Amino acid sequence: MSKILARYLLGLSTLLPALGMAAGVSIVPEPQHLQLEQGSYRLDARTRVDAPKDARSREIAAFLREAIRAQTGIAVREGAAAHGIVLKLDPAVQGDEAYRLAVTPERVTISASTGKGLFWGVQTLRQLLPLGKAARVEIPAVHIEDVPAYAWRGVMLDVSRHFYPVSFVEKQLDLLSYYKINTFHWHLTDDQGWRIEIKRYPKLTSVGAWRTESDGTRYGGFYTQTQIREVVNYARQRNITVIPEIEMPGHSVAAIAAYPELSCDKKQVAVTTAWGVHKNIDCVGDEGTFTFIENVLDEVLPLFPSQYVHIGGDEVPKDRWHDCASCQALMHKQGLKDEEGLQSYFIKRIQHWLEGKGKTLVGWDEILEGGADTQAVIEAWRGADEQAKALANGNRVVVAGPFYIDHALDSLTVKDVFHTDIANDSGASDAKTDAAVFAAHRPQLLGAEAPLWSERANPYNAESKLYPRVLAFADNLWRGNAHDDAAWADFQQRLQAQYPRLDAWQVAYGPEDRAVVQYALTADAQGNWQLRALRGFDDLANHYTLDGSTPTASSPPFTGSVALHHAGTLKVVPFRKGLRYDNPTVFTLVDNLATGKPLTLTQPVSPKYAPATALTDGVLGGDDFHNGQWSGWNDADVDAAIDLQKPTAIHAITMDFLQDSGSRILPPRTVSFEVSDDGKHWNTIDTEQPKADVMDSTAHQFHVTFKAGKPLGARYVRVVANRYTAVPAGFPDGATNTWLFVDEILVK
Repeated sequence: MSKILARYLLGLSTLLPALGMAAGVSIVPEPQHLQLEQGSYRLDARTRVDAPKDARSREIAAFLREAIRAQTGIAVREGAAAHGIVLKLDPAVQGDEAYRLAVTPERVTISASTGKGLFWGVQTLRQLLPLGKAARVEIPAVHIEDVPAYAWRGVMLDVSRHFYPVSFVEKQLDLLSYYKINTFHWHLTDDQGWRIEIKRYPKLTSVGAWRTESDGTRYGGFYTQTQIREVVNYARQRNITVIPEIEMPGHSVAAIAAYPELSCDKKQVAVTTAWGVHKNIDCVGDEGTFTFIENVLDEVLPLFPSQYVHIGGDEVPKDRWHDCASCQALMHKQGLKDEEGLQSYFIKRIQHWLEGKGKTLVGWDEILEGGADTQAVIEAWRGADEQAKALANGNRVVVAGPFYIDHALDSLTVKDVFHTDIANDSGASDAKTDAAVFAAHRPQLLGAEAPLWSERANPYNAESKLYPRVLAFADNLWRGNAHDDAAWADFQQRLQAQYPRLDAWQVAYGPEDRAVVQYALTADAQGNWQLRALRGFDDLANHYTLDGSTPTASSPPFTGSVALHHAGTLKVVPFRKGLRYDNPTVFTLVDNLATGKPLTLTQPVSPKYAPATALTDGVLGGDDFHNGQWSGWNDADVDAAIDLQKPTAIHAITMDFLQDSGSRILPPRTVSFEVSDDGKHWNTIDTEQPKADVMDSTAHQFHVTFKAGKPLGARYVRVVANRYTAVPAGFPDGATNTWLFVDEILVK
């Protein structure tokens, strides 16, 4: 057992003194068959653990002994004894992961036909142990016959958008294994970072693993091959298979930043800081692309014994292939009718190469576009229709779409995860034939996976997104057939018993159906602010600073709200049970003559984003238009008037706009600044035309400012921002359904 797991288990002794047998049995995931018997087994220093002599059984026995010592303080030893714990390899136990656990007053016996089953029996036995240390503990007498409903029970971690250290990954493997998750899908490369050392291509990590953020800081990291081997072996010991994902042909900007020759235009680019889909992809028409990929995989495959290799294959815009002479030549040579056929060519070529290495390709459901080989495993994320299409095509399927645990806790609740039936995952918007397809192709349904994409996940808040939803996911996939209200009520009771264990392991788990915390700032006409926190836990505390430093547990705290009287860089971090729950939420507070003053809009803001009050609250918007500080207008101009309520000397007026062409957010074509004494008769004092390239996919801000040569006296201020009504021909879908985003109308 690792030092990491031992450390977490040792923490149990400080929390609960439970020394006797539990009143009931609470196991997650719930065994298929559990019978409570009379009495209990007494575990003490005389207990011995006996196991078969093969290497894996002995490794499992050592894991069990260390787990018992760490949790109870009792040092059991190996060896046979009449009154002991016996691990048995028994071919009569049917199923690769099946096990039988029998606890009687005389002994504990775990039987399985494989080491996988033995290990899951050990994990179940661990859940029967009470929390806390004692000279002896009682294990309730039970008889359990257990086997999972689905063979693929996975969690995916995206380490490209945010990087997670090895210690974090191994802690999650401990937890996933405890709840019998058997697959760890490691999303190692993407547009925002390449995270695995490839010795033949050192620039993949010296260049591709790092990006320059908007504030100028360098962000990134990568895993050495030695670290990869350590993690893979750590997972193997815990019954978890690690499946690597090397994205291709799309989501490859980080690789192209390191080696521009991989792209169609061969131009140097930077590792992107923008989320979303990027047009710069691997060049299918260049044979050197395949040489590169095969060389990379030649180093990746020996690190991962898994039968499966994930190559992504999702969200591949074909624009560059369409404009690439070599790609078009390949398309005609292969007799393909379009660029979708090129994607199929790419996927099949990599698939056949992997098959030659004894590996099976896994890809997101887009690899069906153009026609995918039926030997590929499809990870379905775009809904039940795509899942049904893959099944009908003859592919094996892993369901991911219903379990995107990067989604907000109140939009994908623990109850939602528990109730989802992947064998009948057809909603009102799906084809009516889906249910019939699922039933006819049930053997092709391998299981499911819960992906944690990291656009908004990081090492501090990831656990609140993972847990307790992963526990509901584990129960769902292990049981496979219990999704009704009675089953949910039973799961809720079993879940409550897991929280003390998660606390002992110092897991920063989240609420079951609401956000950990939501912050809101309001301003008054005197230039003061009120920061409010809507908390998901009653015992959550918020710590803040106003000088731009990162808050710690010793920074000033508040629970519900706090009054702020000075401008500055406000940072706030939630803490609970001594654990930091997130990166800082940042608000830039500025003195603004318009703060709290009456505002009139000709066109209302979109209700999807920040309310109109955000335009004059003295809070700048930052880089994320989802953060509640940016107001949006869809296919409309911005016309805003502010009543300063008295004649005021005006030195400058500033508006901030966003451009994020991939999200159809464009800067304004023109911005006019006007003043008035009566709010009826306006004097235009300046018109600006921001220098913008609407075809630029890089996300950035435009600061549009009027500066007076000498102060202007006026009571009313008006700004008018006109949108683009025409865009270049290459802009997708033209100028319709485009947005203007504004954060603050700043009057000084």
